Amino acid sequence: MKWMTRTWCCMLAAVMVFALLAVPGNSSAEEKKIVVGGKNFTEQYILPELAKDLLEKNGFDVDLKTGVGSVVARQSLENGQIDLYYEYTGTAYTVYYKQDDRAIMTDPQKVYQWVKDADAKKGLIWLQPVKFNNTYTLMMRKKQADELGIKTISDLSKYVNEHPDKLVIGVNAEFWERPDGFKPLMKYYDFKVPYDKIKKMDSGLVYKALKDKNVDVSMGFATDGRIAAFDFVTLIDNKSYFPDYSPAPVVRKEILDKYPNLPEILKPIAENLTTEQMRQLNAAVDVDHKDVSVVAKEWLESQGLLK
Repeated sequence: MKWMTRTWCCMLAAVMVFALLAVPGNSSAEEKKIVVGGKNFTEQYILPELAKDLLEKNGFDVDLKTGVGSVVARQSLENGQIDLYYEYTGTAYTVYYKQDDRAIMTDPQKVYQWVKDADAKKGLIWLQPVKFNNTYTLMMRKKQADELGIKTISDLSKYVNEHPDKLVIGVNAEFWERPDGFKPLMKYYDFKVPYDKIKKMDSGLVYKALKDKNVDVSMGFATDGRIAAFDFVTLIDNKSYFPDYSPAPVVRKEILDKYPNLPEILKPIAENLTTEQMRQLNAAVDVDHKDVSVVAKEWLESQGLLK
């Protein structure tokens, strides 16, 4: 009889354990998992790391999937292979929606609202944008730019038209093909670089190529720390060709519905990360060769965001 009593007690205890596991709010029953994506340049490795650290602080199990081009990142979000990633307003407006209204694309508020409204119809939700504008830019070594008197893209246009065989231009494949990239820029600024004076390479190599004098002009990103570190200058976009490129987390609606506190978790990145700080973080990785995860964590700790 005592044996039967012990058996029933054990069975009852097991039933109670399973019941507890099934109770809403139990951590095992509600394990929070999320996949964060990112593109294939330094800033797009850092931003997902920042998001990952804050999400993990809030109990999420985070899977990072970074290192792809813009179109692949976008498709991965639409297909549900990732749950969120940082996208740039100008990229969504010009590349995904193929729009070209300069009154919208060069205005940070207008372009953000436009892509936010358009993507909402697809179940993709734009959260609060980060403060900085990581616009594309054209760069030169400061000494050469000063010698040639080139300060603006119009100056570059004039020089290339007068000396078509003098300057070699470095671009990555995406910037060459994009609707907001180099080919439309030449048309917009009315100049043409001979094709044999174009060198295509990976994003990470264009800075080294410019530094090593393998090219004379290269594409770049405004928040890249190597611009100052390598004594480059960015040519002034005096005709407002480039769109605004403010980054913001874009998340699938079903994920946001499941985890409605995501905007609040990621909000500190949007409110605290400035252009100058982003340059410093990029430089820490690209110039000082520090690990991306270390750089991200140090910035969050410096802002008191991991307490």
